[in-house]
Amino acid sequence: GLRSSGVEWVRRGPEAHAAAFKGSHGLQTCSALLQTSGNKVHFDVSFCRNKSQRRISLTASPPRFVSVEELMETAKGVTNMALAHEIMVNQDFQVKPAVLPEGSLERQVKEIMHKAFWDCLEAQLMEEPQTYGHAIKLLAEIRETLLSFLLPGHGRLRSRIEEVLDLPLIQQQAENGALDIGKLSQFIVGMMGSLCAPCRDGDISKLKEVPDMVPLLKAIFSVLDLMKVDMANFALTSIRPHLMQQSVEYERSKFQGFLEKHPNALDYTEKWLEDTVRCLREDGSCGAASSDPPSLLAANVHNCAYLRLLSWDHASDPFPETVLMDQARFQEMHREEEQLVVLSSVLLIVYTTTGEAISGLPGLIEKLKGVVNAMLADMHAPSFSLQEALATIGEKLCVELSQCLSQHGYSPFAADRKGTLRGQISAIVQPDNTVRKLMESRVQNYLLASLMSSQHKTPPPLPGGLAPVAREVKELAVRFSRLINFNKLVFSPFYQKILQKLLTAEESPSAGT
Repeated sequence: GLRSSGVEWVRRGPEAHAAAFKGSHGLQTCSALLQTSGNKVHFDVSFCRNKSQRRISLTASPPRFVSVEELMETAKGVTNMALAHEIMVNQDFQVKPAVLPEGSLERQVKEIMHKAFWDCLEAQLMEEPQTYGHAIKLLAEIRETLLSFLLPGHGRLRSRIEEVLDLPLIQQQAENGALDIGKLSQFIVGMMGSLCAPCRDGDISKLKEVPDMVPLLKAIFSVLDLMKVDMANFALTSIRPHLMQQSVEYERSKFQGFLEKHPNALDYTEKWLEDTVRCLREDGSCGAASSDPPSLLAANVHNCAYLRLLSWDHASDPFPETVLMDQARFQEMHREEEQLVVLSSVLLIVYTTTGEAISGLPGLIEKLKGVVNAMLADMHAPSFSLQEALATIGEKLCVELSQCLSQHGYSPFAADRKGTLRGQISAIVQPDNTVRKLMESRVQNYLLASLMSSQHKTPPPLPGGLAPVAREVKELAVRFSRLINFNKLVFSPFYQKILQKLLTAEESPSAGT
């Protein structure tokens, strides 16, 4: 059930990203795409963007002819690395049953072959005398599948399965006309009930209600496939805590092997870090306003570079190679950050406009947050209009505040104050709005402080104005820090070389030359 449409390390455009392998958090790792046509293999390494759209000009490497075996080995290595990475960083990662696209050639062939097999089995069981060639093959496969579910301590169950599903004995019974397929099927269903996860109890109960032999065997195999998926997910959950160091070494070695075959596989990573150094030198910040800008230490440059990924222009700038497997996650966190900025801006305006009258009122903040979040739920949908949503939010909040003030005995919410509140909320639609920029800088500063303090295991203090969204901001910071820390563990040797070269050049008097 784990399929990829390719591996992308050689850069492709947004279309290739959209078609790449997608996990539960949108894993996207595509490299050179292999396309087969007859006996020919086409290796597409073309860049999808025009050269004029790139901010740097890279010296083209001379063409090198590679064999199909090398291409397949590279694709397999990067795909395996992406899969190992997804297992580690995605706590919700699960193996899912393969579902072939409706109407696809592969699905049609599979359905035709399966129908032919089951029709042949049914014909054999209806013969006089009955023949059991296909049935014995199915029993052998079921036997191996049941044994694969057993743990080392299941010695009694193993002996029981081997005793009942004794293939030489079954073959002998079939030759003598003494084979009872129905009895064996009942044993198999009972054993499946003993080994399956609780979520499969309903499927096992349905098996007991199937009267005909061929439909029963067909249903048994369907449930066994689901049990295989359950067992794989159980194994992932069990071993994930022990995989960290092995996964770090595995990903690093796989990328090192890829880098040896493609020496330019760090070009965009170098540009990303170089731009961060230049940004820090020019304005003393990395996207977030700060009274104490980070110094040009390697750790500070690196953390600021990670923060810049949340505001990356994915349409025009190639994403750095070392974080490419997490591009979809950075995009998702950026969307969450934007929504938190708008939410916190609205709440800050509400509290500054209404004054102390509503401060401390029980349940009010969660009620207002619920109203705003409901209106911003589809904030990043193509048809969403932030201007219209903010206008509606202003109207709804005026109604809520008027009711709240009257319920607690305060003076009515004056019309001029309502107009001021609606106007200030509507003004948030502008990216350079003062309140919006202020809350954006505070959220980004908190994320940056979380990266810098992650080694000390002590969360940084929450900036002012973020208290109403403290839980959401802290959750975002935890996920952001975990993702970054794992990336540092894997690619630290590559980052150290690049940063050392960049910072040494900055300190050198001849850096300009």
